[in-house]
Amino acid sequence: MSDLRADGARLSPPVTPSPEPTRQKKPRPERKPARKPWRGGLFFGLLRLMFTLALLGTAGGAVGGWMIWKHYSEDLPDFEVLRDYQPAMMSRVYAGDSHLLAELATERRIFVPIDAIPAQVQQAFISAEDQNFWTHRGVDPMAVLRAVYTNLQQIGQGRRPVGASTITQQVAKNMLLTNETSIARKIREAILAMRIEEALPKQRILELYLNEIFLGARSYGVAAAAQAYFNKSLEDLTLAESAFLAILPKAPSNYDPFHNPDAAVARRNWVLDRMADDRAITPEQAAAAKAEPLRPSAFRRPDTIPDAGYFAEEVRRQMIAQFGEVRTTQGGLLVRTTLNPAMQAHADRALRNALISYDRRKGGWRGPVARIEAGAGLRTEWLPRLSAMERVPGMLPSWQLAVVLESENTEAKVMWLEMPAGRSNAAPLPHAGTIYLSDTTWARPRVNGRFGPTPRTMADALKPGDVVMVEPAPTAAGGTGRNATQARPDRVILRQIPQIRGALVALDPATGRVQALSGGWSFEESQFNRATQALRQPGSSFKPFVYMTAIEKGISPAETMLDAPFVVNLGHGNVWRPNNYSMNFNGMLPLYSALARSLNLITIRLADRVGLDAIAETAHRLGVVDNMMQVFPAALGAVETTPIRMAGGYAVFANGGRQVIPTLIDSVQDRDGQVIWRAPGRSCQGCDGSADQFPVLADERPQIAKPMDAYTMTMMLQMATMNGTGTRAAAGLGRVIAGKTGTTNDYLDAWYVGYTPDLVVSVWVGFDTPTPMGSDEAGGVLAAPIFRDFMAGVMAGRPAIPFRPPAGVIWNGWPASRPDAPRASGALGADEGQTSVNPLDSGVGGIY
Repeated sequence: MSDLRADGARLSPPVTPSPEPTRQKKPRPERKPARKPWRGGLFFGLLRLMFTLALLGTAGGAVGGWMIWKHYSEDLPDFEVLRDYQPAMMSRVYAGDSHLLAELATERRIFVPIDAIPAQVQQAFISAEDQNFWTHRGVDPMAVLRAVYTNLQQIGQGRRPVGASTITQQVAKNMLLTNETSIARKIREAILAMRIEEALPKQRILELYLNEIFLGARSYGVAAAAQAYFNKSLEDLTLAESAFLAILPKAPSNYDPFHNPDAAVARRNWVLDRMADDRAITPEQAAAAKAEPLRPSAFRRPDTIPDAGYFAEEVRRQMIAQFGEVRTTQGGLLVRTTLNPAMQAHADRALRNALISYDRRKGGWRGPVARIEAGAGLRTEWLPRLSAMERVPGMLPSWQLAVVLESENTEAKVMWLEMPAGRSNAAPLPHAGTIYLSDTTWARPRVNGRFGPTPRTMADALKPGDVVMVEPAPTAAGGTGRNATQARPDRVILRQIPQIRGALVALDPATGRVQALSGGWSFEESQFNRATQALRQPGSSFKPFVYMTAIEKGISPAETMLDAPFVVNLGHGNVWRPNNYSMNFNGMLPLYSALARSLNLITIRLADRVGLDAIAETAHRLGVVDNMMQVFPAALGAVETTPIRMAGGYAVFANGGRQVIPTLIDSVQDRDGQVIWRAPGRSCQGCDGSADQFPVLADERPQIAKPMDAYTMTMMLQMATMNGTGTRAAAGLGRVIAGKTGTTNDYLDAWYVGYTPDLVVSVWVGFDTPTPMGSDEAGGVLAAPIFRDFMAGVMAGRPAIPFRPPAGVIWNGWPASRPDAPRASGALGADEGQTSVNPLDSGVGGIY
């Protein structure tokens, strides 16, 4: 058979299946026994895991820390301000004689450079607050760990957490941050502390800390604290006293040596031990200091001028208005004022005596200030009961609160407590005195607005248990009748605070410097300053500005005008008929006589002639009122002004027509001694010490009135005092006085404004709430005597200076030499001018 296929391909030979080979079993390899797992692999695995987690945690912590740092670093305060930081320092105000008048401060601080702070004071605070201060970079990690460990141990014990703030952190908190208790604030504090450490030397940081830290007793900084607790300067502190100051930053009230002496001593000794541990002191020094008793001594503030509260407060207000409250109370300014302390004492005395006199005449007895109801046990119980009572605001320093123990026919026995002289820490001692019936005849009780009868026995006025105000009387013999036989050493005078008020301003017309200012009875009782803040009607004391307007328009003081009825038609059937105080008419009179007598009708006619607009301009130019209503009652004083502005207006007459702006401050210096403000109006050429030029004081104030016109007004006002309504103002002074009284309708206000060539004095008396003072209580009766008493005190021993006419003017002696010059008729105050009420207030209608 052919092996080719039909297509020519070779056929494959048939495959013969071979026989299946016999399978042979291979021998199985011998199994090795299983190995036990190695324990070290698990350990390294865990180690690798922990390392990985730690690495991730570190990386995460670093990222988180960076994010926290970035978040809290974005709006941090600028710590660079600490380079030139000036701490808040109190400002001091001095009188014209350089006596301390007041201290203006929100924080009592005395800044001391680090070089002047004793080393033991520095080290005491470092040992107590920050032992690693000189080595850390703002944050002390070891202190933080100790604080965390301690706080964890104290969980659940109710104890205060332990802090770890460094001195640098406390500087950051006290000076750049708030006292908020939060983690966020602590983080910001730490960041700032590290930045501060990079920017400032350690000495500067410690200086800031020791001068800024609050140490209790209203003291900031170590110097103020040394005064507050020991009445010493820093260099006089002992080691024990220095260590005591270092305990105060944590909790000043807890370690107050006056109230918690035991706690203060224990904490002080702890600081001494820390100082010994730090090798700042030896163990022997620490032991000696711990044995030293703690003897605190209350700080005795520098004596200030008494009874000058109104003046000082007005200075404070003006300072704040000009420099702002922060700079005034924290800028360390030195303010020199115009106050004359001797004049201020005379002003207070004259004003208070007059107010007491009126109160006894018109006020009556208003009863005791309190009562001690003790029955038969009054003699044993009065002392603790009286010692618990506080002084009545407005009591004068010489007055005492006393309790009446016995009240008999002609006398009452009283007891009071008084501090021993020169021993402020001693207990008050009891004193006894007697109130005599002859001194209490004024003590008539008021019932339903009417006076009761004069006391016939002491029981009519005082009863056992009454607490009253008394003042020890002079021991010299005095009085009349039965009471004039001998001196009474135990005699005391019954006192009460008057309800009527007053004000007095005295200034130098040549400069406007206010020499004295009394704004009421007592600044302690009422801070409202009636000399600068009370807007009251001046009454007839405003009339000189009407007459000044006439003189400036060429009207002679000798020109006559008719004193007769004057009627103003108000329309709608209403008329206004002003009248004179005396309710009579005098016919034709010269103007100088009309002003001296304070005649209303001639003043109204004169105002009608010169024009109310011209009078308003004069009053504004002389600084008396800003906007005078142009109505006829305004010419009679129905305007509102203050005593200090009235004094400034009259000063223009006294100084020859130059503008006078009353000033209480001469100059202001900053903390570096540079003058930053000086009262305007005068300059001194050659006052810089130039050897080739004599000092020349130039008056730069504007001339707002002609010298001749001002002098003419002075002559007219001199006649008003010599022969007119103001005769009481000059009685017994022995010198020429020019001035004018003023009284308003219903005796609501009483004024006298008078002057000599070198002093202008404005006096006002009235009630705070306008209330009639009583019939005939006019300016010549109430205010003029205050002026006289004040001038008698301040002018004693000073030569009388006449009013001098302007240069180039020869005066012929008028008005005193004129034969028709009016003379005093005898009844003082009978010619007092009285302003008419504004028709708008009386319901009659208005004049515009």
